[in-house]
Amino acid sequence: MPNLDTTGLICPLPVLRARKALKTLAVGEVLEVRASDPASARDFPAFCEAAGHRLLDACEQEGLFLFRIEKGPVGGKDA
Repeated sequence: MPNLDTTGLICPLPVLRARKALKTLAVGEVLEVRASDPASARDFPAFCEAAGHRLLDACEQEGLFLFRIEKGPVGGKDA
């Protein structure tokens, strides 16, 4: 599973980097994202919904936010 570490980056960079990484994946592949920006907790669910990706998991561990995103079919408005 591809991993993306965006710790130390602030909004909107974690989502922008994730969007770029997801473009390189095939539909159905899963990207694991690590972020430290508290805004990520609301940004990633909104991004996934808008772009047509599936947020499989979102959790916080000691100030780190972890997200598992399954790439959805191409054609979401923010894909």
